[in-house]
Amino acid sequence: MEGVAMKLPSFKSLAPTAISVASTFSIRRSFSFARPSSSLSATITADSEPVSLGHRARKDFRILHQEVNGSKLVYLDSAATSQKPAAVLEALQNYYEFYNSNVHRGIHYLSAKATDEFELARKKVARFINASDCREIVFTRNATEAINLVAYSWGLSNLKPGDEVILTVAEHHSCIVPWQIVSQKTGAVLKFVTLNEDEVPDIDMLREMISEKTKLVAVHHVSNVLASSLPVEEIVVWAHDVGAKVLVDACQSVPHMVVDVQKLNADFLVASSHKMCGPTGIGFLYGKSDLLLAMPPFLGGGEMISDVFLDHSTYAEPPSRFEAGTPAIGEAIALGAACDYLSDIGMPKIHEYEVELANYLYEKLSSVPDVRIYGPRPSESVRRAALCSFNVEGLHPTDLATFLDQQHGVAIRSGHHCAQPLHRYLGVNASARASLYFYNTKEDVDSFIVALADTVSFFNSFK
Repeated sequence: MEGVAMKLPSFKSLAPTAISVASTFSIRRSFSFARPSSSLSATITADSEPVSLGHRARKDFRILHQEVNGSKLVYLDSAATSQKPAAVLEALQNYYEFYNSNVHRGIHYLSAKATDEFELARKKVARFINASDCREIVFTRNATEAINLVAYSWGLSNLKPGDEVILTVAEHHSCIVPWQIVSQKTGAVLKFVTLNEDEVPDIDMLREMISEKTKLVAVHHVSNVLASSLPVEEIVVWAHDVGAKVLVDACQSVPHMVVDVQKLNADFLVASSHKMCGPTGIGFLYGKSDLLLAMPPFLGGGEMISDVFLDHSTYAEPPSRFEAGTPAIGEAIALGAACDYLSDIGMPKIHEYEVELANYLYEKLSSVPDVRIYGPRPSESVRRAALCSFNVEGLHPTDLATFLDQQHGVAIRSGHHCAQPLHRYLGVNASARASLYFYNTKEDVDSFIVALADTVSFFNSFK
């Protein structure tokens, strides 16, 4: 593109452009959000155009109504972290303003109120994923800690030399590294399923790999790079047939679709709050009650004990056994608010809308010359998640992401997305990734495609 001078990235925090009272009023008028109707689109006023779920939801996310580097912000990085609606921010603020206190340890009003709201949040999470008992929900710092909890508590106690743990090459680092550490300590063997010709984990290979030696299958539900999903229900059946357990990394599925842990029947499932409209610093582990009861503590200290003597201690029942120390109280309460917010919209509606967005993103991105998108092509039988990891021939993904941000206000991610083994398998060091959520619109995709075409043109002008 002629006449465009690329600004060097400063990597400084961007102060959001203040929204005036007038503009806020205008936003609220333009994006008024009613209880979702039965269709994906509804009219705001009699003379307005039909709008999508994304249009209606945007008014709840003030952060989206700002300019970045002189351009309207287009946020396409929700696979890394989602934005937070006003209801979630209010829940967090209310805790600190009105009933901040430690939980489970006081009889005064503030402590009782904080405890009630904290435990109510646990019930909300359990209801959100249809756990049979809220005591099957363990609050953790994030999904990574939840996987480590299973690795160290269940893994060290149950794996022995020669036992096999099956994973795929498409796993997030948080579902690989803990099992590498545990396998080194126990002598267990890690086995990896590769991709098939459609660039999804080869399910036939996985099924053949399961044997009497298999003790655990640890897999993602939805890939954060390939946008593909795995048939978890079938995998669970195959694993249970040989007595193996199944751990599901659901970080990219719980925020975007109905996840029913009783239907999946997986033994463990993990997810992160910050990817599902909740705050950072908290995630959760779902574990079947009998397994949690048999597992030793992960961390020692306050809260997780029954009695402490000088020569030994006895431990609390789950979930307290795995929640040593003061928890992230406000964050848990805000996660509960996020579950309420998503449930009020309706997870089936969110998923249906995102499938529409996913197809639109794939179609538009495929039209850009020299773009290589990773993962399966959408079809009647293949529903991609609303993300695309891609590369443009001859251009580094970080250069693309930098120019898109600095010149167009478009936020995407570049790098290996905590999936280096997968990128090596694909023959690349890194990729760019655009990822959407229900608050995105087709107009966001259009803005991204126009900006990407301009970016490619700019760099190609130097060749």
